[in-house]
Amino acid sequence: MYPQRELMRLAAHKSAVRRRIAGHRADCVAAAVRVAQPLEWLDRVLAFWRRVSPLAMIAAVPLGFLIKRHVSTRLKLLGALAKWGPLVFGAVRGIRAAVQRHGASAGS
Repeated sequence: MYPQRELMRLAAHKSAVRRRIAGHRADCVAAAVRVAQPLEWLDRVLAFWRRVSPLAMIAAVPLGFLIKRHVSTRLKLLGALAKWGPLVFGAVRGIRAAVQRHGASAGS
């Protein structure tokens, strides 16, 4: 049948192929672990949300009132800026024009 030398060469080749396959499997496992990390994090977040969501519904009303109070103070500031902003900008523009005219007439 086959000579002993040929069988030994084939056995060595088979062993090398098995080692390469094992290396590729280890690489695939490592890549799958890297790919699954964000999915694992997302799964943890969703599980946490499922545990907390009934409480979140109860806490939403007081939090809404707190946020409304905080936002309304900022809206008052924005309203004041919208009300007085054009007047301030007009005054600054008039002062700047007067200073430029005064500087131009003093330099002549």
